[in-house]
Amino acid sequence: MHSALTLRQNLLENLQARTWRAGHRLPTERELSEQYGLSRSTVRRVLADLKGKGLITQTVGSGTYVSEEVGVALAQIASSASPLATSPAELMSARMVLEPAIVAMVVGNATAADFERMDECCEKGETATSIEDFELWDGKLHEAIADAAHNTFIATVFQRMNEVRAQSEWGTLKRRTATPERRARYELEHRALVAALRDRDGARAAALCLEHLTHVRQNLLGY
Repeated sequence: MHSALTLRQNLLENLQARTWRAGHRLPTERELSEQYGLSRSTVRRVLADLKGKGLITQTVGSGTYVSEEVGVALAQIASSASPLATSPAELMSARMVLEPAIVAMVVGNATAADFERMDECCEKGETATSIEDFELWDGKLHEAIADAAHNTFIATVFQRMNEVRAQSEWGTLKRRTATPERRARYELEHRALVAALRDRDGARAAALCLEHLTHVRQNLLGY
């Protein structure tokens, strides 16, 4: 069972990525309802919101289509958003592209001090007594891995990503989906990833990184 928020974010992602271009016919209300496990009225409300923003058009008896003015509408949405107005779905999409991609740089550039910092983040996360503290050290671990690439631009990007993770929407979603079993799995995945990086095994580290992020996305967003 997904939420209306997940549906809205997925539809927006298809529009923003230009997977759906002007004139593209969207799935029907019934198809979206079945796919996301939502009521038809909820799907209708999400579509009405997108229509109100000029992203889609609806024709009775024909269907729902991407607006001819979708580019303008997306630009208006982007310009009105604050730099950190990033949804959890957008953050996860970025993480799944960026984090595995920097593994080769980390493998090539990481120092003994970098690995000590990663170990410390793992230990602090494992001994955290609240989901908030665990999430803090989880974020710090991924930031430490990024810093180990020793590239100023990448370090800055990951600092921004952690700022997004500090937003209330991400925290609320993390708390709502957190279980002891999932946390234990994340801890094991963190340790395995750090071990692969320390072994300078880029292929294994990249695969473990993507696998970990896929689990996080599934737990948080349901897909």
